[in-house]
Amino acid sequence: MVRRFVDNSGLLVAGAAIALLWANLDPVSYDTAAHALHFVVNDIAMVFFFALATKEVVEATAPGGALHSPRRAGLPMIAAVGGMAGPAAVYLALVAVLEMPALARGWAIPVATDIAFSYLVARIVLGPKHPGIPFLLLLAIADDALGLLILAVFYPTGELRLVEFALLGVLALAAAWGLRRRATKNFWPYVLLAGTISWLALYRGGLHPALALVPIVPFMPHASRDPGLFVEDPSAHDTLNQFEHWWKLPVQIVLFFFGLANAGVQISDVGPGTWIVLAAILLGKPIGIVLTTAVGVSAGFHLPAGVNWRDLTVVGIIAGIGFTVALFFATAAFPPGDLLDQTKMGALLSFSAAGLAFLAAVLLNVKRT
Repeated sequence: MVRRFVDNSGLLVAGAAIALLWANLDPVSYDTAAHALHFVVNDIAMVFFFALATKEVVEATAPGGALHSPRRAGLPMIAAVGGMAGPAAVYLALVAVLEMPALARGWAIPVATDIAFSYLVARIVLGPKHPGIPFLLLLAIADDALGLLILAVFYPTGELRLVEFALLGVLALAAAWGLRRRATKNFWPYVLLAGTISWLALYRGGLHPALALVPIVPFMPHASRDPGLFVEDPSAHDTLNQFEHWWKLPVQIVLFFFGLANAGVQISDVGPGTWIVLAAILLGKPIGIVLTTAVGVSAGFHLPAGVNWRDLTVVGIIAGIGFTVALFFATAAFPPGDLLDQTKMGALLSFSAAGLAFLAAVLLNVKRT
């Protein structure tokens, strides 16, 4: 029971709940603690969260992986693009209509899909064997890959120093390549040598250092074929699987502190940014996913066997649960202040997509399987 709670990001929820309670009971002490944690958690510890997300992308695009074949990857990739463009378009449209240009920088907050929470909700709403769940996971993996690109390109952390970034970045990649060429099996040299140089490249270059291991993870030796979506093989001894086995629990602890350091918002801080983020999520996600999937189908791709348009609508709503990455985008988009607090609350309220998905499944007569 405890392990299931941890594996389903229960520690993240616990950290967020404590943060919300603390921020509303004693905001001064909470702000002091959150400020002390922010750099260590967001810029250093979250490196390993994004590394595990990259691991899923690497395996999914490996031979036999769910995104290796263009035929298999095409429709989820198209849906992922729609699932990001839709919320961004709704967000920016609402910002323009309400004449609040200061909020425009947060356009990426509603585009995120939290793989762990969306998967958990999908199993509850659709049933563990529903054919729409693999499609949701593929969509979420593609969303993660695009989200990492958005974070790197659109949310620099300071003044860009591209020459310094390029020099250190090339050195980091060379170190990772050298380790791979020497058939280094232990993941620690990749993390401590290549990863540290990559972190310095991003930090000194003005880009977000939490992405430090994203370009390094693909160099770690890994199985020649992917056993399946989120299928763990305890007997696997390749470097990438060893990395996941070692870091899986520590990353859940990191997520506890991430929730603690970032989710503390006073209820009184709810404002226009909150409702813009939430509307973009609840409307933009399903509309974007369904419309672009329809375009893909008209272009010759096929819906997964057993999935109809009613199922896809519910999947699109579930994909609106952004939470972890949405919170991260909020902290990257805005400095401390009202706009950050408002958009953070919108990210937290993305959980309401779970209730909306359940209601939609009932109204559309989507059967659990």
